[in-house]
Amino acid sequence: MKASISKVRRERGSGVFHALRDMAISYQFKPGERISEIELAERLGVSRTPVREALARLVTDGFLVPCTRGFMRRPLDIQETLDLYEARVAIERECLRLAIARADDGQIAEARAYLDTSRQRPPGTPIPDLVELDEGFHLRIAAMGGNAELQRMLANINERIRFIRWIDMENVGRDSTQREHRAIVDALARRDQAGAERLLTDHIALRREQIVEAIKQGLARIYLPAEAQAAA
Repeated sequence: MKASISKVRRERGSGVFHALRDMAISYQFKPGERISEIELAERLGVSRTPVREALARLVTDGFLVPCTRGFMRRPLDIQETLDLYEARVAIERECLRLAIARADDGQIAEARAYLDTSRQRPPGTPIPDLVELDEGFHLRIAAMGGNAELQRMLANINERIRFIRWIDMENVGRDSTQREHRAIVDALARRDQAGAERLLTDHIALRREQIVEAIKQGLARIYLPAEAQAAA
């Protein structure tokens, strides 16, 4: 009986964490505003304990910061975003280096098949779905490298920059993204480390001015109603 109760509590806690993480990723928690544990517990139909535990975990994962009597969403900060993109480049370059050394032909063929499937998604596919497909491609390269810790680090960074990625995908478009993915896989298949790293870096790095513009658009989405954005 105790084991069953413990399992239910773990599952409930996991559900609360994932719900709050999704809210943090999409900035449903506005930057700088204190988060109400009571309101969240009522909204999710749970006690305050799993909410408090989930919020504390989101601090560790880089989404929230402690404040007086609780927590608040980290701001959309230019330098922090630059740091995250630099970290992403470093991690993905190392994953790619390992993939070139370790990936077998079957894994490379699976990546090509994944790209073919992604390209078949119809026009009008929601941007979050396109970003999810993009992340899936990069996580496949990381998996080819065979380093679980690098994969974990990349997954965390993906979550922390996902809001900016949604905006960037709108600005860049899916066609250029898919072409760049194909070129990276081709270079990987040739075991062309220098070429693959160059293609990957050009593909994922954002310049400071691009990040500034993405954050500007992001803040408009967070604070302005949809009607006001459409009229702007």
